[in-house]
Amino acid sequence: MTTLHNPTIWEISDSDNDGDEGAQGDLKRSSNAKLALAPPLSDGYKRPSQTRKRRSKEEMEADKEKGRGMKEARERKRAAKELEKEEKRKQQQKRKEAAEQLNSLKPENCLKCLTVCVDPALLQQEGSDILLGTLSSCEWRYIIEQQQLPNSITWTRNLPQGEDGSATMEEDQVVQVLGATQFLDMVITVKKMIDSGGGDSAISRDAAKVLTLLVTESRPDYRRRGHETIQSKYGGENLNVEEVLVYLQLYKNMSVVFLDGWQEVTDHICAVTKSLSKRPLKLLTEKVDLPFCVDGSWASGVRVEKDGSGLKQVWSKQIQQLNRVSPAVALCVTAAHPSPQLLLQAYEASGSEEDKKRLLAGLVVEGEGKDRRIGPDVSARVYRCFTTQNPELVLD
Repeated sequence: MTTLHNPTIWEISDSDNDGDEGAQGDLKRSSNAKLALAPPLSDGYKRPSQTRKRRSKEEMEADKEKGRGMKEARERKRAAKELEKEEKRKQQQKRKEAAEQLNSLKPENCLKCLTVCVDPALLQQEGSDILLGTLSSCEWRYIIEQQQLPNSITWTRNLPQGEDGSATMEEDQVVQVLGATQFLDMVITVKKMIDSGGGDSAISRDAAKVLTLLVTESRPDYRRRGHETIQSKYGGENLNVEEVLVYLQLYKNMSVVFLDGWQEVTDHICAVTKSLSKRPLKLLTEKVDLPFCVDGSWASGVRVEKDGSGLKQVWSKQIQQLNRVSPAVALCVTAAHPSPQLLLQAYEASGSEEDKKRLLAGLVVEGEGKDRRIGPDVSARVYRCFTTQNPELVLD
């Protein structure tokens, strides 16, 4: 009997054993042949036995919750960055505005904001064109406008938009230009007012203004000629011009300046204008706090925080203001008496006056070399400084 062999199909054996064992052997050999000829499995292919186990509903919800949390974290981080960027932009804007404000306070820029207001009556005086010509050559702004006080000159300042709710403000300086005859008439009127004890209706002026009288046409013999003119108008009685000048200075805050002609008047007006242009920056730089307790911190100052830290350093700085008191001596005193109140209590607890003066004398001051004591001199000066009732007392 002839047998056909095919490796890819069932193999028929010619063995006489037709039992189950022979059939199983033939089936096994045929399966091995199929596996040997089958193509190799790719790496991405997963056999059904290696398929991932299906997740439960709780696991999927947990993953979703985790995803939402990560998204919220990213949103918070993005919002924080935007907030930080906005805050940085605001700080830059504030610094820019502060720099612009400081730059506007410089005298050369303040001059551009000032306007000199000249009363029209002054233009009738000979030589007044010198003033207008000088203002024009300096490129300073001026206007011809009737003033509350005749023959006077005032100043106005343009304000930044929105400041104080107005566009301009009036400066407190007022200059009144009088001739010699006008000034003598005013002196006679004021003298009569002083002698009669009457009111000051003869001097009409704004109390908030600082008035300066510029008297022109004065000559070297002015005082002699002035006395003669005053005596003739005042009935021959003795009239002291200096008395009137002192009264105007002390009681009316009015200064009188004698000048020769409009050139000197113009120089005075220019000096006042330049002084007013320097005022804003000067007021800003003259804000001085106590040197031993300041908001900032520099070589001579100490910063005090809201929690009170820094007060001990302030206490030490206060003692160092005394002559010949070194930082080491001040540190020794503050270590023994941590506050001024405790030092005053120690003085009260002492016996005699001499004991109070020598209270600090025995304190040891540690130095780089050998230690030393404060001594009676410094101890007595500290005692006088904190207990005296005389503000004019000389400590040394």
